Amino acid sequence: MKERKNNRIKNYDYSQNGYYFVTICIKNKYNFFGKIKNNKMFLNKYGKIIEKQWLWLEQHYKYVKLDEYIIMPDHFHGILIIDKTRVFCRDRSRVFCRDRSRVFCRDRSRVFCRDRSRPVSTKSQQKIKPLSELIGAFKMTSSKIIHQNGLKQFFWQRSFYDHIIYDENSLTNIRKYIKNNPIKHML
Repeated sequence: MKERKNNRIKNYDYSQNGYYFVTICIKNKYNFFGKIKNNKMFLNKYGKIIEKQWLWLEQHYKYVKLDEYIIMPDHFHGILIIDKTRVFCRDRSRVFCRDRSRVFCRDRSRVFCRDRSRPVSTKSQQKIKPLSELIGAFKMTSSKIIHQNGLKQFFWQRSFYDHIIYDENSLTNIRKYIKNNPIKHML
């Protein structure tokens, strides 16, 4: 049996704060998500499911923030940010004090200010999933919904490509690459 190459950096903690660029492809490169016309991507119903599930990650996991992304006919590019300092109240409201070191939360009828430099109690703290588990959740939920919508032959390619973004220059270049992907796809 052919040995599979490990795509992740050995001993790197992919649940730590950072910007991660990911590319996920459809198995056999089928064009299931829509079409490119005049250098612009037009999503079909399956592409809209992908978009909805990508945005779901940020809603479901408090520590996830999403940046630039593009859904292409046969693949997906996106920047996912893991930020363990993102603190939300139970009602998911978030208001910073002037010095941004504290955050106001409403709890029933009172408003209180929590020190952001101190960890949140473990009872209310969500386990930080590494990048591979977050992408796994995205792939699993999107596949399930697409199958329920009649496209039984849809499958993601095994694994995904990732790149850790270390600096602002790299982030700017990757954002530009994502925005220009429909233009480059036609060339």
